[in-house]
Amino acid sequence: MVRGKTQMKRIENATSRQVTFSKRRNGLLKKAFELSVLCEAEVALIIFSARGRLYEFSSSRCFSMSKTIERYQKRVKEPESSTKQQGQHENKQHVKEDDFSMGKKIENLEASKRKLLGDGLGPCSIQELQQLESQLDRSLIRIRTRKNQLIREQIEKLKKQARVLADENSVLRKECGMPALDVSTNAREVADRESMEVETELYIGPPESRIPN
Repeated sequence: MVRGKTQMKRIENATSRQVTFSKRRNGLLKKAFELSVLCEAEVALIIFSARGRLYEFSSSRCFSMSKTIERYQKRVKEPESSTKQQGQHENKQHVKEDDFSMGKKIENLEASKRKLLGDGLGPCSIQELQQLESQLDRSLIRIRTRKNQLIREQIEKLKKQARVLADENSVLRKECGMPALDVSTNAREVADRESMEVETELYIGPPESRIPN
């Protein structure tokens, strides 16, 4: 008679469930014992029934069940520590690679800086020299643009200061009862006077007699 395949689900009948539990439990205990004897393996088996009753088997005569569990817990933690060590090793490797990459970048930047200053141009090809020349031209354009911007800002600042001083001068002249000055006309007069000034020699005394040659 062919035995039917047992369906893997909870046995609803309580009596059948208890009978099956007893048979399977005894079978597990027997297999655990056979494995420990035949293979000299350290086997520990713990079973709790549905009612909470404990059944256990330990193949070690020198150590109790707690010692076997302690050994198991210690062994389980070892992969975690090895994983951590492996992770630390990988992190160190990444740090070394990053340091090497950063060192190469710094070295390339230093070489580029020396070339821009006109040093170390011997190994450069014509194409590299043209690229350096173009880079310097672009840098000069940016520098001159920024310089002109600063000059314009400084001129505007000086103009504002001149207007403030002119306003203060007008107020003071008005308080003193003096007529206001045309700043633009006065500035032109000063410029014309400065342009007309020539060097002269001052002599005090009777005029010298000039004898024609």
